[in-house]
Amino acid sequence: MITTLLVANRGEIACRIVRTCAALGIRTVAVHSDADENALHARVADATVRLPGAAPADTYLRGDLIVKAALAAGADAVHPGYGFLSENADFARAVLDAGLLWIGPPPEAIEAMASKTRAKKLLGIPPLTQVTETDLPVLVKAAAGGGGRGMRVVRRLEELDAALESAAAEAASAFGDGEVFVEPYLGGEAGGRHVEVQILADTHGTVWPLGTRDCSLQRRHQKVIEEAPAPGLPEELTRELYDVAVRAARSVDYVGAGTVEFLIADGRPHFLEMNTRLQVEHPVTEAVFDLDLVALQLRIAEGAALEGTPPLPSGHAVEARLYAEDPAHDWTPQTGILHHLTVPDGVRLDTGYEAGDPIGVHYDPMLAKLVAHAPTRAEAVRTLAGALERATLHGPVTNRDLLVRSLRHPEFTTARMDTGFYDRHLPDLTALGQGDPHAPLAAALADVHARSRSRSRFGGWRNVPSQPQTKRYAMAGEEHEVHYRHTRSGPEADGVRVVHADARLVVLEVAGVRRKFEVTRYGDQVFVNADALTALSRFPDPTAQHAPGSLLAPMPGTVVRIAEGVAVGATVRAGEPLLWLEAMKMEHKVAAPATGTLSALHVTSGQQVSVGSLLAVVQPAREPAREPATEPATEPATEPAIQPT
Repeated sequence: MITTLLVANRGEIACRIVRTCAALGIRTVAVHSDADENALHARVADATVRLPGAAPADTYLRGDLIVKAALAAGADAVHPGYGFLSENADFARAVLDAGLLWIGPPPEAIEAMASKTRAKKLLGIPPLTQVTETDLPVLVKAAAGGGGRGMRVVRRLEELDAALESAAAEAASAFGDGEVFVEPYLGGEAGGRHVEVQILADTHGTVWPLGTRDCSLQRRHQKVIEEAPAPGLPEELTRELYDVAVRAARSVDYVGAGTVEFLIADGRPHFLEMNTRLQVEHPVTEAVFDLDLVALQLRIAEGAALEGTPPLPSGHAVEARLYAEDPAHDWTPQTGILHHLTVPDGVRLDTGYEAGDPIGVHYDPMLAKLVAHAPTRAEAVRTLAGALERATLHGPVTNRDLLVRSLRHPEFTTARMDTGFYDRHLPDLTALGQGDPHAPLAAALADVHARSRSRSRFGGWRNVPSQPQTKRYAMAGEEHEVHYRHTRSGPEADGVRVVHADARLVVLEVAGVRRKFEVTRYGDQVFVNADALTALSRFPDPTAQHAPGSLLAPMPGTVVRIAEGVAVGATVRAGEPLLWLEAMKMEHKVAAPATGTLSALHVTSGQQVSVGSLLAVVQPAREPAREPATEPATEPATEPAIQPT
């Protein structure tokens, strides 16, 4: 029997494993990097062990240090969670060699299936060894790991070598394994659906297929919204998916929880990979089958058998991943303090953060997962969208609004989505001007009341009329200017009746409808209901001025490499990659804003930069001067000359 378990992971999944262990009476040990010393997973575990450093390669990818930590803390079992070393056969073997119980499949099964190239070979799927023009587009993919890292779509043959190099570098950093391979790209514009089968296998030869999941809504090949069961699959296709999944598990004597992933294109399934671990999206399966998959993992590792047949599913579940990122600006990761995070009753919240926790640059930007379960798909989708909309979320920019709009998009509500959903709809889903138009006014009125209270213990609105007042806010990517005035009876705004206003609550009446606005301030950041605003100064900040062609860091991170041949004085073309930043386990390309000369390069490979740091300056090339007309003035052209634009 397991008495003490070390969780070889961090964040949300570590907290989720600790929660189940606590319910089962199992003590837990957390490992943490220096950056995670005060992280939630370290706070909720019974004991902690430090892994010196911050980068994953120095901490959560160091299997030797984790095994030593387990032995030092008196653990008798290790759970790897997902990501990091969860699909590393050498780590699993090291755990077993140390006399510890491994919560996962045998190392031999991991070796056979965790590498996508070996898994395809095992199932008789031939690799794509030589790419020609007729094969395009193709997908360069990391053989190990997952989560969208180490993946590149290649549509032009001349881009293949660079994609192979960058994907290998990212895979090596994320998983400690730089092997990549190439396969046909069936997603994106091709309209494929990402469907997977959850399996659970014991040591007595029983394999359960626990339903299907649809994970088609993805950004950068990483899932955003998942649901169970996958809607609209014909029974015959579902049986075929089950058969392949069970056959894959039996072929390697699989034990524990795993997932077999497919792309459904033209009504046919195409095997993608088998994840030999727990998936991020496992809660939707738990909700539909009323199971605790982590508890079952532990019992199977202790030798328990899966008795009888799998339980019958009930209802529908949908999960949304809440990320600290800006979807409107190339999914740029965001950092800062998470001031507040609460969700309405009726939905499940899995998170690795609490109010006041910092969101750093070293790890994945996922803040939380919200899961709704209901008798029907329509009810589950509506419940989840409403919960996200009403969630109190104060901190850095997130994808919350994108999730709400995605869940309410007609293509999703009618289950016609595919992996190209965001390729088609992202501009509309992130379009400007989608915030509440009255939020800036509510913020201004609350601010005036707060300032008046700070001037006087007795506070309140000034008792004499005043000149019209103006305040400026940035909201949803747009600038809003608010006009209001003070009167003897209180503040007034054109077309809006101010029913109540104090520092935390404003009630406005528009066309006979009263609405409440809850206002919270953190410095210049203002949160009004679900809208995030930034108070703007009336005067420009002279320190924010930069020369034309300046490239600023869009996020804090590390300069992982500079493009070959890029140096001061070099000629660059618009859109040409100059350098790459790594933040939150993803690489981000920084390209030349214009064709011209690189006049300054302020960073080197390996350098840490903060958001807004000046990285480089490109001096745009001047347009060539037009030659004076040589034709006689007495013979004007019969048509107006076309000038270059």
